[in-house]
Amino acid sequence: MFTGIVETTGEIISFTKGMGAARLTIAAPAIAARLRTGDSVAVNGVCLTALEIEAGAVPPRFSADLAAETIARTTLSRLGAGSVVNLELPTPAGAPLGGHVVQGHVDGAGVMTALDPVIPRTSPAFNEQTTDWTLKVRVPEGVRQWMVHKGSVAIEGISLTIAAIEGDEISIAILPLTYWRTNLHTLRVGAPVNVEADVLVKLAYQEMQTAKKKPEVELTEAWLVANGY
Repeated sequence: MFTGIVETTGEIISFTKGMGAARLTIAAPAIAARLRTGDSVAVNGVCLTALEIEAGAVPPRFSADLAAETIARTTLSRLGAGSVVNLELPTPAGAPLGGHVVQGHVDGAGVMTALDPVIPRTSPAFNEQTTDWTLKVRVPEGVRQWMVHKGSVAIEGISLTIAAIEGDEISIAILPLTYWRTNLHTLRVGAPVNVEADVLVKLAYQEMQTAKKKPEVELTEAWLVANGY
């Protein structure tokens, strides 16, 4: 399990297609020495298994295999060498949950439609280092029902809060720390982004859908007793 609090960023070294799984190799100086073969690591919000860890290489790196489902559902196979990716190690048991529960199971790829500074660039008060930003993402059709105003969502593995929902787009306020510490400052309008809905919202939605399918019952004394009331 992850929290969506990105620890560091890495850089894609290579993406190699194989006969089966594809292999992604990532330069990760800040975390390579802490990885062991088989460890989980979130790359742009996708839970992957670390392989061929080379902590002594220049730069330190690790590889991970991408299954067909991962290639189809996420953006990882579309990234070229030099692309910046968000990295997060799993949350240890008992550690504070700083963001929200992020599984690393991406629901689909959205599209970044805007990333604009709150203070206009033409303003004398504009400072790229200190301004906050408004991020807008067009959410894939099968994921929109899980978007909730003021609810959580993971974009590129970053735990964020939905500020507004307009049609198929969500708007999110981005603080300067988040903008510069993650890969957001490297993205441009039109970039595909990984979207994972809040698992608690998904479970609640599933319960609601199940409840709708259940036949209505007459609220009688016998029904209450039989159901433990």
